[in-house]
Amino acid sequence: MFDRIRKMHQDEKGLSALETAIVLIAFVVVASVFAFTMLSAGMFSTERSKEAVYAGLGEVRGSMELRGSLIAQANSGTTAVDSIEFTVSNVAGGEPIDLTDTTSDTNKVVISYRDDQQLVNALEWSVSWPVRADSDDLLEEGELAKITISGLETTLDPDLATNTLFVLEVKPPTGGVLNLERRTPAALDAVMDLK
Repeated sequence: MFDRIRKMHQDEKGLSALETAIVLIAFVVVASVFAFTMLSAGMFSTERSKEAVYAGLGEVRGSMELRGSLIAQANSGTTAVDSIEFTVSNVAGGEPIDLTDTTSDTNKVVISYRDDQQLVNALEWSVSWPVRADSDDLLEEGELAKITISGLETTLDPDLATNTLFVLEVKPPTGGVLNLERRTPAALDAVMDLK
């Protein structure tokens, strides 16, 4: 019986050490190329994700928020709204926003008006500073800016009258758009808090 086992194993040829090493090296090379490809793709997608996060942070940091109410003032006959004012601040940790008003040539923020009958892309507005930390026209953290849009009675056609839904869009050069949607009351007073 042992002779049979010995004869059976005598004719077998095995792999030599050199052939084994070549096969092993081939597997290692293929695995390393595959690993490099996967790592490169991962690094690329990580870099793109980081860019998207920073872009999103830049948009959020350049945003304004409403502080208080929209105050509308009607004309002397109280048939149409003539001016609207509201106060804005910078979001917490936000970047400064240039609020140079429309009386200068370097206006950065655009305010648009729209209702169901019209769209006015660039209203004229002015700014005053109830809370100001310095003398520049940048809305910075801790400051409040009161924006006044006047002359609506001559700018809008038809006038902003009673029971009208309208939207003001405050568009800074960077950051999110501040949408202020309000409805005028059924009867206009000289001064109204639009909620």
